[in-house]
Amino acid sequence: MTEGARVPAERKRRRPTSSGVVLSADLIVDTARQLIDAQGAQAFTVRKLGAALGADPSAVYRYFRNTEDLLLALADRLIGESMVGFTRTGDWACDLRDLCLRAYRSALRHPQIAVFSTVRVTGRPHERRAVDTGIGLLLEAGFDEATAVRHYHTLIDTALGHAAVDAGFLRLAPAQRTADEQAWHAAYGDLPAEEFPSVHRVREQLPLMAGSAVEPALDLLIAALRAAR
Repeated sequence: MTEGARVPAERKRRRPTSSGVVLSADLIVDTARQLIDAQGAQAFTVRKLGAALGADPSAVYRYFRNTEDLLLALADRLIGESMVGFTRTGDWACDLRDLCLRAYRSALRHPQIAVFSTVRVTGRPHERRAVDTGIGLLLEAGFDEATAVRHYHTLIDTALGHAAVDAGFLRLAPAQRTADEQAWHAAYGDLPAEEFPSVHRVREQLPLMAGSAVEPALDLLIAALRAAR
């Protein structure tokens, strides 16, 4: 089960709803993901989830203690999906970069879920495995225990911080996203050199600000880690 909580055996059994749907923790998590992707986290309710499942909303609580328990299970599911296909190459720095970008890209595939998935600690199986993998890579690189933890914290929070920002951008209306992207040329391109000398000097490069900074940020950090060994 993906939620990672200790659930009594009678709650683990699959139970058909009145409409004939066989409920399971996986089905509930999948359906919750679809609802939040479509409507946003703030609009999500267990009542809506029950309707989408064709079940009484109270049936959800046979599998999850409460809404938070379900959302943490969903966040952990995304971590697990981000790790699918991850393989070590023998280069600890490249593997750390890949690990962090996988977490970032998972959040960007589900920007509505990133509202909570980027800021919560699930404490569940997939997150445990990801944390163990990341810290393990740093230990193998030769960092001591405390330094490995600090560096992992810095790297993963950088990736998730950028994910939260970039997911927020994706949640904007299309017209807002276009306006923000164009502002780097329209609002900054013609600023006078005498008043804004630095901006004027780099005006042709300012559209780069419209893209994500996650990869340059990770590259800077990982280059520093290589040098610190």
